[in-house]
Formats: sequence, structure tokens, C-alpha cells
Amino acid sequence: MSPMTAPLKDSLNIPSPDELYALLLRAHEGLTPAESLKLDAKLVLLLANHIGDLEVVRAALAVAKGEEKC
Repeated sequence: MSPMTAPLKDSLNIPSPDELYALLLRAHEGLTPAESLKLDAKLVLLLANHIGDLEVVRAALAVAKGEEKC
């Protein structure tokens, strides 16, 4: 782990999680399953780029896959 790496935030860090959930649901309205997958993939790549820290992204992937506890 490099000195610049921040740890993965595993506690609630979104001021309005219900609003975020609704926003994500609305983004998928009217999309086919394939379009939804494409949207999710683009969103993941955009957010990973925004994070800009490979170790944080690696930790998030491990948690999402159930390989590590959050």
C-alpha cells in the first residue's frame, strides 16, 4: 500500500442515502437489461477514475465480491 492511499470508507458517507438510491433507480428506468448493465459499467469506471486510487478500488472490489468484510 502506498503512502498516498486512503483506506476504503466502510461507514455511511452519503448524507442522503435514500436520495442516492432513488437517483440510481431513476437512471435505470426504461432501460433494457443490457442497457442497465452498460450504465452500471460506465458508472463504475467513472467513479473509479474519480477515486483515482487503485488500492481503494481494489479494496472496494474485494468487499463487493464478498472476499473481505466491510
